[in-house]
Amino acid sequence: MQFLGSHVLSVDQFERGDIDKVFEVADTMAPYALRQKVTRVLEGAILGNMFFEPSTRTRVSFGCAFNLLGGDVRETTGFQSSAIAKGESLYDTARVLSGYSDIICMRHPESGSVAEFAEASRVPVINGGDGPNEHPSQALLDLYTIRKEVEHKGGSLDGLRIAMIGDLKHGRTVHSLCRLLALYKNMHVTLISPAELAMPESYIEQLRVLGHSVSISTDLSQGISGVDIIYSTRIQEERFQSKEEADLYRGSFRLNQAIYTQYCEPNTVIMHPLPRDSRADANELDNDLNHNPNLAIFRQTDNGVLVRMALFALILGVEKQVDKYSRPVNWYCSRSNQ
Repeated sequence: MQFLGSHVLSVDQFERGDIDKVFEVADTMAPYALRQKVTRVLEGAILGNMFFEPSTRTRVSFGCAFNLLGGDVRETTGFQSSAIAKGESLYDTARVLSGYSDIICMRHPESGSVAEFAEASRVPVINGGDGPNEHPSQALLDLYTIRKEVEHKGGSLDGLRIAMIGDLKHGRTVHSLCRLLALYKNMHVTLISPAELAMPESYIEQLRVLGHSVSISTDLSQGISGVDIIYSTRIQEERFQSKEEADLYRGSFRLNQAIYTQYCEPNTVIMHPLPRDSRADANELDNDLNHNPNLAIFRQTDNGVLVRMALFALILGVEKQVDKYSRPVNWYCSRSNQ
């Protein structure tokens, strides 16, 4: 992939070497994310953060990553706060907003919408999630987290054993992650969901064609035994026709410490793209897991800043200049990478 000046719309753009490059640059961003140093390498640059669907982590993470590189952020949140509510097309919006920005991150509820927007944009566009379709930066940060977690325990991405749990039909995070995992060797993927919320066949077929092992199950206890990673997802209520329909599946695959202790290996890592639904009738990851050292959900969110900083640096061509524009922080900081 040619990063400089490119859109990032799909994980299909990435080869394994491209991922290695993103991760290499992400590793160098740790001193800035941990507030050990400040860099102004993107001073004067503007990120247009356009989120037409609810978001906390992705929106703030992209903004934080850009700020940490010294750039400024301008945000649009929701349709009602934009001219789209007045009937403006994505083409017109892209032509206008790209005139105000050096790079744009966009989230939109319709599949393919970000790619349509990017066609008219005059600056690079990063897909922050387009409906149930894709979420490439989330998949990259998930894979970066998996790599760090398994390497810390002496493993590697090749030969990984991973269980994906929950709403695999609508979950764009698992769709994108499956495509990235397919680039590695000898994957063992277990897909655990209600039959009605199963992973679309195209993602399963891609893994199998490339020689990976894929198992499909509706049994949580059986599926999470003997895996390196548990990747849980919430029921995507906003993708259903009604709340009542989503409620049929809520809480179907709840993981708590007792279940983890009984069925998981001692070093099995627990991941979730967040937000986790902590309502009593859902609670897919119980709060009693919060003190489990293998719960990596907050390490995931921290890693998201590193990966997004790396994408900005590569797309805007400053990955080799970050240190040149750096200095120590001048305030007290108690952050750690724990």
